[in-house]
Amino acid sequence: MKPTAPNGKTPSSANRRDALKRDFSLAILPTVTILLVLALMEFLAKQHLLFASLASSAFGIYLAPHHRLNGVKVLIGAQLGAAVTGFLAQQLLHPGYFAAAGAMIVVIFAMVALDAVHPPAVATALSFAFVPVVFKSVALFVLAVALVALLVALQKKADAAWMRFD
Repeated sequence: MKPTAPNGKTPSSANRRDALKRDFSLAILPTVTILLVLALMEFLAKQHLLFASLASSAFGIYLAPHHRLNGVKVLIGAQLGAAVTGFLAQQLLHPGYFAAAGAMIVVIFAMVALDAVHPPAVATALSFAFVPVVFKSVALFVLAVALVALLVALQKKADAAWMRFD
């Protein structure tokens, strides 16, 4: 069965190629951003898993740059709140399942209560609660979140530029 467009017509191969070009070009910026973040973290901290949830954030930004869940305020608030919550949980309860469970519950309730839901932040809380972390890693995570927040602005501009060509 051939794919159909919303108007019921079969899209031409040229239209599909144009859509693929657009999608791949929009995916380049988040991919490069996360690779830079990973390289920076490798060089400075060797704490890879703490930054894995930012890759999910970057992909969400690529997929829906204008969605409220991917806004700068929600991204920064949820990710930094989750990092601090996970860090405090592992400091108070020692790294492990109890710290992770506590951090996850607090982060989910806080995001819902503050209407700042960003699902990758739950993984951030878990990462910080499971892994023995020094404060330096929290500071580096703040820098990494700032880079991803910059990505939000750049991705919205790139998406808007592509929309003018459609």
